Amino acid sequence: MSTERYDAIVIGAGQAGGPLAAALAGAGRRTVLIERIHVGGTCVNEGCTPTKSMVACARVAYLARRGADYGVRTGPVSVDMARIRQRKRDIVTSFRTGSERRLSAFPGLDLLPGEARFVDARTVDVGVNGSTRRLAAEQVFINAGARPGPATVPGLSGPRVLNSTSIMELDVLPSHLLVLGGGYIGLEFAQMFRRFGSAVTVVHRGAHLLSREDDDVADAMREILEADGIMMALNTTARRAEPLPDGFRVELEGPDGGRAVEASHVLVAIGRLPNTEALSLDSAGIRTDPRGFIAVNDRLETSAPGVWALGDVTGGPAFTHTSYDDFRIVRNSLLGGEAARSLSRSLLPYTVFTDPQLGRVGLTERDARARGGDVRVAKMPMSHVARALELDETRGFMKAVVDGETGRILGGAVLGIEGGEVMSILQVAMMGDLCWPALRDAVFAHPLLAESFNNLFATL
Repeated sequence: MSTERYDAIVIGAGQAGGPLAAALAGAGRRTVLIERIHVGGTCVNEGCTPTKSMVACARVAYLARRGADYGVRTGPVSVDMARIRQRKRDIVTSFRTGSERRLSAFPGLDLLPGEARFVDARTVDVGVNGSTRRLAAEQVFINAGARPGPATVPGLSGPRVLNSTSIMELDVLPSHLLVLGGGYIGLEFAQMFRRFGSAVTVVHRGAHLLSREDDDVADAMREILEADGIMMALNTTARRAEPLPDGFRVELEGPDGGRAVEASHVLVAIGRLPNTEALSLDSAGIRTDPRGFIAVNDRLETSAPGVWALGDVTGGPAFTHTSYDDFRIVRNSLLGGEAARSLSRSLLPYTVFTDPQLGRVGLTERDARARGGDVRVAKMPMSHVARALELDETRGFMKAVVDGETGRILGGAVLGIEGGEVMSILQVAMMGDLCWPALRDAVFAHPLLAESFNNLFATL
């Protein structure tokens, strides 16, 4: 087999691989970008873009039902799942095809559809339309991503067992959706389908939802979702399932013993697996952890010289913004021109797109107290925020963790209307090393959610 020579091979056109391939090609390096399924990765195709499109539809249904609270009369509200699905598909197609066009037209960059497999650390075979092409380069970059983990409950199988991808392709509304997993993905879908009109039960192994969060944040989230009509089964495990003509009978084991729940559909939201099995990483001398995620150093170099791994495939925080930052780490390291970066990210913001949103940045109170020192906490309910009262969106609270000696802001959580946007103001203050009195005394425009920081930090 003849070998085609490139300067760089990028495997996977996700939120790190696509920009990196373009940057390398723009720097004059002949680059090939190999994509197995679709350009854009999880974010555009199965993650951020489609889910947030559907979250928006669910919020419209929620507000329509709340019309009377605002003095607006509405009739019965129902949803058209086929139309919601088509709207989601149209937005995804627009994002994906736009990226495909830009990459396909980029000078010095070849976009190659196919599945890659390592022959050695510098050589990959790519299956393309039933044939194989062999490519070689001095530098190889892996952005292969991850996928939802499978159901592990005995008896739970078939088309009514869904994951975070397949649930968005439903054109009918589940009568009762059982969600296995109380993490970010599970809760977003639980609230979404409750607002569409499904009965929803969440089964979670832990005593609190959202295991990364402080208990008060997790408990407030639970109260909000229960108020929306979602049934919670905490400290509970699904043991087995029995197929029924229109769904499943799932046996649960919890603090009060065993019980059974009948559900028309089951969403499995209990983790993700790396897309590494088909890559033949052993042939390249690339080490992985026991789960199959690729081991990297703080510059994203793998155990094989000349091979890097970026994004979800490394097992780090599975966010689009961290994948894109991985691209910047590698770009700055290899191409220069900008300050060097590494995985030592002091601030990692994220947002859970429930309604209200949970925006989080920096240390939790739990982590701050574990580090020691003079930790102080500012906390205020959203019912004390003028803008939230005007919008009749007062659920949740704001919380900031500060260093009592230096005044530095260590972290914060905003569980409230536009919590992610409000959290970002806190993040910018932390990036600028502003101490908390600066936000307490700042003059924000009234009546914005941002001015809530005046009152939040006044509690200190």
